[in-house]
Amino acid sequence: MTRFFAKALLAASLVLAASSAPSRAEPQHGLSLFGDLKYPASFQHFDYVNPDAPKGGTVKFASIGTFDTLNPFTLKGEAAAGIMQIFDTLMTPAADEPASAYGLIAESVEVAPDRSWVIYTLRPEARFQDGSKITPEDVVWTFDTLKAQGHPRYRLYYADVLKAEKIGDRAVKFTFRNGDNRELPSIVGEMPVLSKAYWEKVGFDKTTLDPPFGSGPYKIAAVDPGRSITYQRDPNYWGKDLPVNRGRFNFDTIRYDYYRDASIALEAFKAGQYDIRIENVAKNWAIGYDGPALSAGLIKKEEIPNQLPQGMQGFAFNTRRPLFQDARVRDALTQLFDFEWANKNLFYGAYTRSRSYFSNSDLAATGTPSAAELQLLDPLKGQIPDQVFTREYDPPKTDGSGNIRDGLRAALKLFAEAGWSVKNGKLVNARGQRFQFEFLLAQPEFERVVLPFAQNLARLGITMNVRTIDPAQYENRMRDFDFDMAVVAIGESLSPGNEQRDYWSSAAADQPGSSNLMGIKSKAVDTLVDDVINAPDRVGLVTATHALDRVLSWGHYVIPNWYLPYFRVASWDKFARPKVTPPYDLALDTWWIVPQRAQDVEAKKSQVQAK
Repeated sequence: MTRFFAKALLAASLVLAASSAPSRAEPQHGLSLFGDLKYPASFQHFDYVNPDAPKGGTVKFASIGTFDTLNPFTLKGEAAAGIMQIFDTLMTPAADEPASAYGLIAESVEVAPDRSWVIYTLRPEARFQDGSKITPEDVVWTFDTLKAQGHPRYRLYYADVLKAEKIGDRAVKFTFRNGDNRELPSIVGEMPVLSKAYWEKVGFDKTTLDPPFGSGPYKIAAVDPGRSITYQRDPNYWGKDLPVNRGRFNFDTIRYDYYRDASIALEAFKAGQYDIRIENVAKNWAIGYDGPALSAGLIKKEEIPNQLPQGMQGFAFNTRRPLFQDARVRDALTQLFDFEWANKNLFYGAYTRSRSYFSNSDLAATGTPSAAELQLLDPLKGQIPDQVFTREYDPPKTDGSGNIRDGLRAALKLFAEAGWSVKNGKLVNARGQRFQFEFLLAQPEFERVVLPFAQNLARLGITMNVRTIDPAQYENRMRDFDFDMAVVAIGESLSPGNEQRDYWSSAAADQPGSSNLMGIKSKAVDTLVDDVINAPDRVGLVTATHALDRVLSWGHYVIPNWYLPYFRVASWDKFARPKVTPPYDLALDTWWIVPQRAQDVEAKKSQVQAK
């Protein structure tokens, strides 16, 4: 995911911070959903940074697969890792507030009392990396071009933004369809600003390996197509002394090396080929780092808590396939995934089962619907599952022994209701067609999770073929919705909003490259997405999100997986980080290299590897 959309998920649904609606629009230094901003206009730096952090050194990361473009804004190609750090946005979020943003390229922001428009005033010192001034014309061109030629998700994201126009020498006004969508003032604030002169010259709607320039803290220093990309901190970065940037962007050089798969990347990390690794495989975390470097204390493993909503990871059904269009079939297959066995035998008991699309937050629906939720759900009766009104969604449970007789019985009943039965050891429909499909993977290590699931399905005569392909091919197939079942991870924020259209809407289901991988096409879901987007306040937002969560969960669009409420980070022990850890981000851009530690690690690394 690009930095732009990571920001969008972290800081969506923002509104002007004020104790009461002003009688007229007044310039402010930031936006917040939950009332007053934490940081006043006079703040000098975020609390979770070290403002005196030393600059210098090189940090290396790993990426899986390949890349073929340095243009991250279109559907074409696979963009290079880290590319968004060369582009600045109008506003930037704070990682220690649940939903806030402060001026970056924008000096100030004014929101209409009825939220029908927002005006961003640009900083006079804001510059692109070629030294040219960032102008309102650049902002207007960026908005128009992203909406017309950019990745399809931009059209969904900006659907309610009618126009952008220059007003005065340094200001841009965005006009909205109406004032109901509370997040629109910040939606446009999260927009990266591109150089009109540059992109009109080189062409926006094509892939390129010619390094573009932006206005951010890093420049592209070197490109080895498909293999590595290196960024260099710009010593002339126009925004380096802004309060929002102080104590950040401390590495002189950032390099991403590409590896064929995650298992090779892990071995490369242990050999010291790169420096920091975010681990998402429980087995790796438990035993995969064992070796001389870990024993010698050269590699450090940390579990860093966070308060981020965990969203939903799951085995996604492509409901565009006739096989998966019956919700009873999807429910039946859900009965056959034994999470408790997998957690005990594969994950070292590390995970919590996902039971919501907004796990680990107050946005997760619990119990039965409240009176406020029923006001949204009652008009949808007949369009949504009946269980929404009577039961809390909870995935099926086992005792972890591997005995899933209860699940098999429940699945057989559901299959029978949907017209499937077991004949001669095979699950078939009334026409004698066998129940078989493909599970598409890009990570070989996930096979150990999926293959036991396939064995459970085989007990009912279902054939699930597991196919692992290279990441580039996988990306293309997922982009074109060319799969039966696959693993999806859908991130959420504390303030969901416009991005929900890209996730669940009927329009997104038909748009290649959208995040609606399951192909959900439901007028009821569309209505609830609009309710989330147009929620008048935080209470209304939570209510609407609960309602949406219930309908998605009882729709059985995924087989829920699991989550962790912390980051698992392995690093070679040459880094320091601030004493305060922000609750809503890992904030690697606040870390720095300690030169003496780095020298010691390099010296000892050679000794350890020689043994």
